[in-house]
Amino acid sequence: MQRRFFLKTIATAALCGLGAGWSTKSAAQMMTLDSIVNDPDAPTGGNPRGDIAIVAFLDYNCQYCKKSAPELDRAIAADGNIRLVYKDCPVLTEASVYGARMALAAKYQGAYDRIHAALMRVSGKRNPQSFMEEAIQTSGVDMPRLKEDLDKHGGDIDTLIRRNIAQARALGFEGVPNFLIGPLKASGYLDAEAFQSAIQQARGMRLQR
Repeated sequence: MQRRFFLKTIATAALCGLGAGWSTKSAAQMMTLDSIVNDPDAPTGGNPRGDIAIVAFLDYNCQYCKKSAPELDRAIAADGNIRLVYKDCPVLTEASVYGARMALAAKYQGAYDRIHAALMRVSGKRNPQSFMEEAIQTSGVDMPRLKEDLDKHGGDIDTLIRRNIAQARALGFEGVPNFLIGPLKASGYLDAEAFQSAIQQARGMRLQR
């Protein structure tokens, strides 16, 4: 898939392209660039004090997401100064929604990254829910706790998923995977070299301000 980089044309103003069902007040609160990058409910990885943030909009049933995920991990590990923000964006199948809900429920036991990695390793595309269930069960998470947290926090998890999808649309993204790399937007499969190039561009833009 072709790599595409775009300069950001939004700052801190509320974004357009909101999903259905959002009130004007909630949209203004959620759809600023800062609220996308610093959503307190979104799982994070990498360096929490990193000078550049990468926001990754991914679906566990997307083959290009699965190809990009290890490349992104390599780029972040090599750099050491990147904060990663995960945006579960299940837009492909019902099984995608199941995977996202389970991964986000695992956040409450500190195991989001474990399930995220396990689901990204499931081979193929548009896998049925049973494949995801097996990956989750073998990830080493506390399954009774996971189900308990999903029951307890299911409403908040569903709200976060809807917010992630609305944010992706507001940024002009279609499909998955999509990445916000500092002030740059990228869509489609990226390898570690492409991520590193975008990170360098993002840092260069910061220095020019």
